[in-house]
Amino acid sequence: MKLSHYVVGIFAVLILSATALAQGSSPLVTVQPIDTIVVARGGKAPLNIMLRINKGFHINSNKPNNEFFMPTTVHLNPPEGIMIVNVHYPVGEQLALPFMGNEKLSAYSGIFEIKAEVRVPKSAALGTLRVHGDVKYQACDNRQCFPPKTTPLEFDVTVVKSTSTSASPRIR
Repeated sequence: MKLSHYVVGIFAVLILSATALAQGSSPLVTVQPIDTIVVARGGKAPLNIMLRINKGFHINSNKPNNEFFMPTTVHLNPPEGIMIVNVHYPVGEQLALPFMGNEKLSAYSGIFEIKAEVRVPKSAALGTLRVHGDVKYQACDNRQCFPPKTTPLEFDVTVVKSTSTSASPRIR
């Protein structure tokens, strides 16, 4: 009886180890947690989306060199009263890969950041609202590309009262 528990325990450890290894070696992009963004009514605040690509993989940049490659895109669905503007993607690294011939691939690898701006109108209601979205990408390794994937993302925006109580300066 004790031997069967021992064998089951070893089997469980092997399965968990294989699963952990497989997760580390899959063409996966993860979104790092995004802190709550606090914005005063009528104001704006930066939004930084940090993405991590598993080691050994890269994804097409937002502006791939070939029109047939799927660009990496972030889609955000802010609730009413919140605007996400000025989305800025980094420039991709130019990679030469064996399966690409003389063509280079514009890609991201490792950890990279997509920047944007959160704006809230003066009429926005106070409180915390959740923004949902996703990252769409196509990952490749040095031999092949994989089917496109989507990774969800979400973060909170807290709208607070404006701290500005002074009147606008007058022009004479």
